[in-house]
Amino acid sequence: MLLVDDSRLVREMIRSILESEPDIEVVGEAVNGVEAIAKVASLKPDIVTMDIEMPVMGGLEAIEKIIARHPVPILVVTALTGIRTAFAAVSKGALDVIEKPDIGPENVRNLVKKIRVLAKVDVSAQLMTMRGPSGTSRASRVTLPTGSSKVDIVAIAASTGGPQAINTILKQLPAGFPVPIVVAQHIAEGFTQGMVDWLNLATPLNVRVAVNGDLLAAGSVYVNPAEQSMVITGQGKVALGPGDVRQVYHPSCNTLLSSLAAAYGKGALGLIMSGMGDDGVLGMEAIRKAGGATLAQDATSSVIFGMNRLAVERGWIDSVLPLGEIPAELIQRTGGRL
Repeated sequence: MLLVDDSRLVREMIRSILESEPDIEVVGEAVNGVEAIAKVASLKPDIVTMDIEMPVMGGLEAIEKIIARHPVPILVVTALTGIRTAFAAVSKGALDVIEKPDIGPENVRNLVKKIRVLAKVDVSAQLMTMRGPSGTSRASRVTLPTGSSKVDIVAIAASTGGPQAINTILKQLPAGFPVPIVVAQHIAEGFTQGMVDWLNLATPLNVRVAVNGDLLAAGSVYVNPAEQSMVITGQGKVALGPGDVRQVYHPSCNTLLSSLAAAYGKGALGLIMSGMGDDGVLGMEAIRKAGGATLAQDATSSVIFGMNRLAVERGWIDSVLPLGEIPAELIQRTGGRL
């Protein structure tokens, strides 16, 4: 892997974390985007960790050039002060964004796990899928019962690879989307607002960080704050509580999805997308058992076919769809118009 950061201390810290891992080798370092481009070409690393704010050439420009010339998995590692710019890197081809680590054990585990997983992603194949026509993949469908209820709310659960996929969906939905959307995206604490600001740039919908007591409205997207658990009540209100420290991933997709099953029953639609682990699978089970609709992003368009794969294998999914077909499916199921 290649480390790209203008701070020697940060590079040394990340290197010290990774050198103890027998299956990870740091093949080089770069202090700016120009060096990064040259070293990716010469060293051919399996993955690059990239800072955004650097002299000579920043991370955004470097990512765009690297993806165009030598596609390789890129993990943006940024400080809290660079969050808003960092999410723009996802639009340029970076796979994920995380906070610069300290030496705490949880941060170390998260960094190592991300690197191991993302290093295996075929970025060239991902680019072809994202840029290709939406009709090139066939959806695996289960026919809905005649007279099934119209969807009253959509919930999206995602992890690694989720921000780019969510952005792709939201920018294709109309301003008059007829139901509210709630989102649980695994993300570092303090990063939610930055992601919301970035999503708002691309969609006509109103994307906001959910606030306790929010009354859900059609055409609005409510994003679960990373620091808190979120449930939706039977009155269509947001109720926030403390995050569960026993959970590996934050916020909890299972908590949000299960609350929709209880509050909306047949009127709930759950969509589980790209991501590591199994969070969200139990929530999709709850929605399916309550008579709601359940969708999953397919393997080809997922950065990580993990949590969505498990939900499919366990039989909780009505339809498996390529990313390009999901917006039209949501519009159709909610009774909206293209």
